[in-house]
Amino acid sequence: MAGSKTLTIIKPGAVTNEYIGPILARINEAGFHIAAMRLLRLNLTQAKNFYAVHKEKPFYESLISFMTSGPVVVAILEKKDAVKEYRKLIGHTDPNKAQPGTIRRMFAESMERNAVHGSDSDANAEIECDFFFSKSERFSNFDPVHF
Repeated sequence: MAGSKTLTIIKPGAVTNEYIGPILARINEAGFHIAAMRLLRLNLTQAKNFYAVHKEKPFYESLISFMTSGPVVVAILEKKDAVKEYRKLIGHTDPNKAQPGTIRRMFAESMERNAVHGSDSDANAEIECDFFFSKSERFSNFDPVHF
């Protein structure tokens, strides 16, 4: 059964370009409930731990550098089939390959500076949400009948 939550990160480039409001508006218009949210700046340790899965990839160091270069917005989003629905909303990692109207097509600068992160599976969504938010910081409004 598909999960009801996913994690998003509005990345430093999108924050610097003042896209927080427009991105959150698109998320809201798509029917997601924001269960937790905060503005923060990832330190080196946090970024390395969060992106450890990519440690052996050639883009790892530049990803860590970018993700620690400025503030980010992290949020838990809820909706039926949240991971699948959010990945559809954000579009392809490469904004040039993303469908018109997707967040990455509208707000990304490049493949590396692609505006937002979205969990890639229900299992990773759980891990990622727990990385940033304790259970007491979440304000769930998920009701499968409502969504």
